[in-house]
Amino acid sequence: MLSRPFSRRAILRGASSAALAAPFIARGSWARASSGELRLAAWAGYISPEMLDAFEKATGIKTTYTPYGTNEEILSMMRVNQGSGFDAIWPALDRVPNYVEDGLIQPIDESRVEWDRCIDSAIKSSETLGAVVDGKRYQVPTDWGTEALTFDTEKLPLEYGSASYADLWQPELAGKVTVRGHSALVGLALWLEREGKLPRPFLDSFKDADAMRANYDVILAEAIARKATIAQFWSNQNEAQGAFRTNGCILGQTWDSTAAGLKDEGLPISYLAPREGALSWMEGISLPLGSENVEQAYAFINWMLTPEAGAMYASHARVNTTAKGADAFLPQEMKTFFQNAYPEDAIDNLWWWPVQENWFVEIRGEYQDKFLSA
Repeated sequence: MLSRPFSRRAILRGASSAALAAPFIARGSWARASSGELRLAAWAGYISPEMLDAFEKATGIKTTYTPYGTNEEILSMMRVNQGSGFDAIWPALDRVPNYVEDGLIQPIDESRVEWDRCIDSAIKSSETLGAVVDGKRYQVPTDWGTEALTFDTEKLPLEYGSASYADLWQPELAGKVTVRGHSALVGLALWLEREGKLPRPFLDSFKDADAMRANYDVILAEAIARKATIAQFWSNQNEAQGAFRTNGCILGQTWDSTAAGLKDEGLPISYLAPREGALSWMEGISLPLGSENVEQAYAFINWMLTPEAGAMYASHARVNTTAKGADAFLPQEMKTFFQNAYPEDAIDNLWWWPVQENWFVEIRGEYQDKFLSA
């Protein structure tokens, strides 16, 4: 965190200061695209029919929405179709360099983006977290979120300061935990590093394949030895939520939106950042190389950055928007969820995903497969 110019508190300050001055779906250059269509690919659960209706009413643009469940899924589709098939996609920020390396997305024309609607710190920080490659921007940041501890408050009360990724691997929780294979290994790495058990500094090893393998050998051995705690692996939000609904899990390492959705269903679920720091990411909209409706894609980007659209998005997807002033339109339960998830110094202690180069993604997948099959 100290090496990155990104402050979640700065984001919150920026959002609050702009709230009262926010216009109601103010029309700007994005409204020039007053007709046509948009082919949008985004995370499953991110886009609601109400959002598409509101966008069409504001711009006249009809949208076809194709959902996907993982970064790998959309990246694979883009590779197979050589950057065509969609006008706008929604990759995680730290994966954007993978698309650039494969020639799948085009640089953003920054003159066509209403940057004054986006939180300043998100714009600046996205430059070093993957949006800018070789001096060119390839993504407009729209949201950020975390992966941390989701737990059943009636069966496993956790408290900030003592809650840890270590809790996922304790023998007394055998058969009661759900995790995602590759990110569980990263959470485990942060715990092992805090215990002084990794051979190399973990963040530094994202720059060196040999150092990364040395760390992952230790991480994998520990994960396999403690695998009995895992009742179910998840790869998308529906699977993670199902682990709590039907498979008896009382603790998991999941996305914030997973926990928020379960809580909305009335389940005794809470979400908390562990002492090692919640795994954090930013996401945004990129334009595929073969985008056929570019004007409409920029119209959608700029509409998403209005406070009302940002609030609709955050309320539906349960992620945190980068649109200035959106907090003025959020329901109280979302604000309470945020406060409970990130108490005290949790915001300053977030662990931000560094850029995931293709070589790291291959290593990550290799060790994940070994873990899953062990």
